[in-house]
Amino acid sequence: MKVTKLALLMGMTALVPTLSHADTLDDVMKKGVLNCGVSTGIPGFSAADSKGVWKGLDVDYCRAVASAVFGDASKVKYFPLTAKERFTALQSGEIDLLSRATTWTATRDTSLGLTFAGVNYYDGQGFLVSTKLGVSSAKELDGATFCIQAGTTTELNLTDYFKSNGMEYKAVTYDTSGQTIDGFKNGRCDAVTSDASQLYGLKLKMDDPASVVVLPEVISKEPLGPVVRQGDEKWFKIARWALYATLEAEELGVSSSNVDAMLKSENPGVKRLLGVTGQHGKDLGLKNDWAYQIVKQAGNYGEMFDKNVGKDSPVKIDRGLNKLWNQGGLMYSMPVR
Repeated sequence: MKVTKLALLMGMTALVPTLSHADTLDDVMKKGVLNCGVSTGIPGFSAADSKGVWKGLDVDYCRAVASAVFGDASKVKYFPLTAKERFTALQSGEIDLLSRATTWTATRDTSLGLTFAGVNYYDGQGFLVSTKLGVSSAKELDGATFCIQAGTTTELNLTDYFKSNGMEYKAVTYDTSGQTIDGFKNGRCDAVTSDASQLYGLKLKMDDPASVVVLPEVISKEPLGPVVRQGDEKWFKIARWALYATLEAEELGVSSSNVDAMLKSENPGVKRLLGVTGQHGKDLGLKNDWAYQIVKQAGNYGEMFDKNVGKDSPVKIDRGLNKLWNQGGLMYSMPVR
């Protein structure tokens, strides 16, 4: 029994550094690069273009953190991960930060040794179907077969929705979003269900985007955001305030195109954000121009949204809930003061 207890204690002790990584900032600085986990390809959020350059809303968040830490948005190494791989990669220390359209849930926030740094996109689960199916509502999909990405909140949400509406369904699961849409293209299923934002991106991958439609129902709350390991308060705060800085910048009218001129602003809020006054950078363990570097190199939240998923992107998603709080949305930075 003594041997068993000792072995157990040794095993538990061995797990602690793996799960905590209490000096992530120091580790990142020593490496000279931020290891950021992204998707295997979600248009608008994280996907590599024809030249292998990673782009998207989640990618720009990685770039924002690198800007804050290094003063250089390019110092990011991207790790494409499936939904099933993402949490293990973060827990093990393979990546420093997960920015992969990941839904903040109680289970994920309390039982995996991980912490969500905030929400960078408010979403909800929807349905993509062929126009040939002739349906205009999800409630007409009783008995349908769905293509689903494994390791997501999608499966439980779908089960809850169909059970509450007295309907049945069949599921075909895949590891990646690309495999999921290929299954749909090849007739393996009648519909695809995922976060609505992803469905609009997947629609672009169809040979004829006009041949499919996103149904009006949104059946869940999917607050998507970046994730870090528990046990490193310093790194968690850097991840959180990097996101808030992009929101505060948009609210204050500070953008990548005018940030240099705004250094001379007399607005106290602008001066605090950009490090002209105060010591918020020092308090985070960073240089005082950390937020200036974020806006200069990665842009404010509105710029990120518009170019990746909004009006200036192929996806063209309405900003909706992701508008700033003073414009009718939910996006809200804690006060920088």
